[in-house]
Amino acid sequence: MAQRYSVVDVADLPTAWGTFKFVRHHLGARAFGLSQIDFPPDKVGSEHDERESRQEEVYLTLSGGGTLEIDGETIEMKPGRYVLVPPESKRRPAAGPNGMSFLVIGGVPGDVYEPWTPPDE
Repeated sequence: MAQRYSVVDVADLPTAWGTFKFVRHHLGARAFGLSQIDFPPDKVGSEHDERESRQEEVYLTLSGGGTLEIDGETIEMKPGRYVLVPPESKRRPAAGPNGMSFLVIGGVPGDVYEPWTPPDE
């Protein structure tokens, strides 16, 4: 019988750009994007939107804490908090003094998600 599932342990994944672990790519998922980002203490991410990809994103803090600035408003990020951000909104994550590990799940509302191939890790 052919295997119908895949499993990855985030500890076994390579890290790209110093903080990203491309979980979707390593699982082989095709329906949505899925990455874990591990920020060291006090790291501030780049401000960006997802207009080009048209993806809305859900952010979930896994450990630590910090903030997610969305269109100039600051949202506290803490374990168990989910935040939905539409494609056109500017967002910038920032870790607090203990760092922040967070999950980002992206998909295109009403359309098909196009898997992206990450750079060489």
